[in-house]
Amino acid sequence: MIRVPTPAGRLAAAALLAGTALAAPLARAAAPAATVAVQADHPGPVIAKEIYGQFAEHLGRLIYEGIWVGPDSPIPNIHGYRKDVVEALKALHVPVVRWPGGCFADEYHWRDGIGPRDKRPVRVNSNWGGVEESNAFGTHEFMDFSELIGAEAYVNGNLGTGGPQEMADWISYMTADTRSTLVQERKANGRDKPWTLHWFAVGNESWGCGGNMRADYYADLLRQTRTYLKPAPGQPTKIIAVGPSDDDTAWTETIMARAGKDIDALSMHYYDVASLNSVPKGTWKAKGSATQFNETEWFASVFGAYQTDVLISHHSAVMDKYDPEKKVALVVDEWGTWHDPEPGSNPGFLYQQNSLRDAVVAAVSLNIFHAHADRVRMANIAQMVNVLQAMILTDGPRMLLTPTYHVFDMYQGFQGATSLPVVVTGPDYSVGGRTVPAVSASAGRGTDGVTRLALANVDPGKAATVQVRLAGLKAGKVGGRILTAPAMNSVNSFDHPQVVAPAPFKDAKLSGDTVSLTLPAKSVVVLDLQ
Repeated sequence: MIRVPTPAGRLAAAALLAGTALAAPLARAAAPAATVAVQADHPGPVIAKEIYGQFAEHLGRLIYEGIWVGPDSPIPNIHGYRKDVVEALKALHVPVVRWPGGCFADEYHWRDGIGPRDKRPVRVNSNWGGVEESNAFGTHEFMDFSELIGAEAYVNGNLGTGGPQEMADWISYMTADTRSTLVQERKANGRDKPWTLHWFAVGNESWGCGGNMRADYYADLLRQTRTYLKPAPGQPTKIIAVGPSDDDTAWTETIMARAGKDIDALSMHYYDVASLNSVPKGTWKAKGSATQFNETEWFASVFGAYQTDVLISHHSAVMDKYDPEKKVALVVDEWGTWHDPEPGSNPGFLYQQNSLRDAVVAAVSLNIFHAHADRVRMANIAQMVNVLQAMILTDGPRMLLTPTYHVFDMYQGFQGATSLPVVVTGPDYSVGGRTVPAVSASAGRGTDGVTRLALANVDPGKAATVQVRLAGLKAGKVGGRILTAPAMNSVNSFDHPQVVAPAPFKDAKLSGDTVSLTLPAKSVVVLDLQ
């Protein structure tokens, strides 16, 4: 056995499929009890709120239709931004947004997106569908959007077709407060005061769509570029280097060895693709349906989620060699499930439905990020609206919240919380000779003083009885919320938007230092201990 280490209308068919026996696994007997030990008397590092970050690339219907409809749109908007989407994101307290890419970043020239919108050049988005890019959404629109929803701004610079001068000028345009020509230009374009720029990346996926570079070559370009990136005094800007894809520790080793002292963070990209986590291994071209899958494919996605722990551990070990004080953050700025596009949609738009499976994968991944809070200090799920594992889907004037949105909502209390060590013992969940822990967990003491425990039962056919033992914590009451649904592939559709939605969880019983509960199959529960 292989054991993973612990640490619109076109959617109607999917909605009908959700909840049918076709996608449900065979029922099995109740599982043995799991024990979760919460060590509240040994608090760990703070869980950075930025772990709950989002990613907004110029891809498909994310920016245009998803976020930006323009001030003259019949869809209710706030100065061009969709009102319903803005309100949903504000309710989620999104801490940081990454923009403009992704692969789009290394072909994006920031000057295309400033000045009067009717005079901005129209380009072709060669990475994603070959569609026209109007540049109606540019620097001012993004930075103002970040302020509107209360999020930090993470801007990804163009190293592939740009260079040091272009990036340096962009940073000055956004952050300077002098009488320079760049500042005067910004003011003429409608922004008097500088924005706050929290994060800036030197390129994206330079080993792939960002230039197909060798690690040595990128390291040299990084050092050269870093020399000229000078945010205005008082700005909190942290510089991010392109890090590895998946388990490429050789890339991490090269960047840390040659440029580790020149950066504040190193990125990591990892997508959970069911076909690539299957046995036998499938292909990237046929990733699998987002809604029509069996238990073997469910397991492949869950297995992939647990692999996040392995990858972070490997890269952290390399980073520790050069940065034992952990000054350089590991930022997982692209992560999430990647399925085949929905039938009938533009394949270059990466539009996929979002099921209970995606919600469980999100919960497991967030629990793993919590466990690595000492090194992982930002993560950006891919992506925010209408693309890949999205928080929100839109169809003209209609909008819905996905199961993944609800997980992020349930986990809000972990933003800025002090992590608490958690040890989970048994049971296991096995399919096809491979095994993962059936219960994933994490805990933290929130800034509001409430201790929270997140639990996910990844087994779609067995409930799990759980005994939670609290060390160093005296709780007077326990409550919480649960996210589950009738079938593995249950989804929210525009006609039925509440199929997968949180509900109060009242089955946890507190007795002394022990909490007892039963986790239903395929569920996510967050408990509040007060």
